[in-house]
Amino acid sequence: MARLLSPVDSMFVRMETSRAPLHIGCGAVFELPPGAGPEWVRDLHRAFSELSWVPFPYNSRIEAGPAGSLPRWVETEPDPTYHVRLSALPSPGTDAQLGQLIERLHSHPLDLSKPLWEAHVVEGLEGNRFAFYFKAHHGATDGLGAIRTIKQWLSTDPEGAVGPDAAGPEESAELVRAERAAIRLARGIVESMGAAGEMAGKVVEMASGANSAVLGALRTPRTPFNQKVTRHRRLAMVDLELARLKAVATASGTSVNDVVLAALAGSVRRYLAETDALPARTLTASVPVGIDRDEETINAAAGFICPLGTDVEDPLERLAGISAVTARGKKELVALSPGALQQFTLAGLLPIAFSQKIAPAPPLFNFVVSNLVLSREPLYLAGARLVSLVPVSFLSDGYGLNVTLVGYVDKVTLGLVGCRDTIPHLQRLARYTEDALTELETAAQLL
Repeated sequence: MARLLSPVDSMFVRMETSRAPLHIGCGAVFELPPGAGPEWVRDLHRAFSELSWVPFPYNSRIEAGPAGSLPRWVETEPDPTYHVRLSALPSPGTDAQLGQLIERLHSHPLDLSKPLWEAHVVEGLEGNRFAFYFKAHHGATDGLGAIRTIKQWLSTDPEGAVGPDAAGPEESAELVRAERAAIRLARGIVESMGAAGEMAGKVVEMASGANSAVLGALRTPRTPFNQKVTRHRRLAMVDLELARLKAVATASGTSVNDVVLAALAGSVRRYLAETDALPARTLTASVPVGIDRDEETINAAAGFICPLGTDVEDPLERLAGISAVTARGKKELVALSPGALQQFTLAGLLPIAFSQKIAPAPPLFNFVVSNLVLSREPLYLAGARLVSLVPVSFLSDGYGLNVTLVGYVDKVTLGLVGCRDTIPHLQRLARYTEDALTELETAAQLL
């Protein structure tokens, strides 16, 4: 059954270029369960290849309408030998070698004529571990949707099976989905008629007063992060202890997310200062906020621009400024109707699309910082304990750095993705972020 793409989903697909593919992904590391034999990982690969777990839209491909208009999802049967692949590191494979493999896999675009995802099971990792890398196009999922899909494969039960139970679709279920899609389309048309006017009025309000995210975007300086990108990616990661982040947040009257943003601000300030590339004006970050959505909605996120205070030396003063902007930005987004949120998201994507398809434009932000929560309990895949999950996001022309953080159990893992050819020594940013957290702890008199 065919289904039209939403305007936001369609925008992500249309923005794709050969140098800036718009897929997102993650690398997950697992410990083999006790007593696992030499064929355990390959058995897992075979079980996953049965594709009994595949939900919409991973069971569909995109088909363009007349003259390339009105693209739609058309259900198809994914080829397991193409979409699910088994890879091996030269045993004993190191974490660095796994990172290099994920960098190469993430650098290759997805085939837009097929269902927009790939899964790679990786054996040979040292320490009795294996890895799993999954990527999907942003037109098929956003970060929150990807987390929800991954959680369906995992269980808090060490004895849990591979993937969710998957009963065959019944005709009545297909009819229900069709009815929901029709209702959603009609409702979206009605809401969008008034949403543009609502959004215009709200933007005027957002551009006035203290801690304005809109004004912050207009003052964004150009940095080495804001260049035309190549297709090649580099990945860095760092784990931050949740207890440390919470302690700083409590001492400063801010949130954990604010503390992470402040640590990243300290990191990029040091990174750019080392090469005399730190602008006099503060850097800014685009901070997406996941929006509640029904099971049929793919991309449901809006965001705001947050000045990071990189022109401020005092780390606690920097944190206070960030907290003031995030509090206002989140409050303003919550006040928007669903239709206005979609219009707001589309308006935010237009400058990126312009840079991708037409010509470079002045940056509205310097890099993206997304926040996701996986689970506060340990998770398992067929008895294999999930050790860590590293998010791997996308880049676009003019925006060569993207940071995503995922909370899992007692830590927050930051996945930093950079353009290999324009951002050297990306791992320094990861290391400096942990150093900046220590600076915040010292300033807050926690050390």
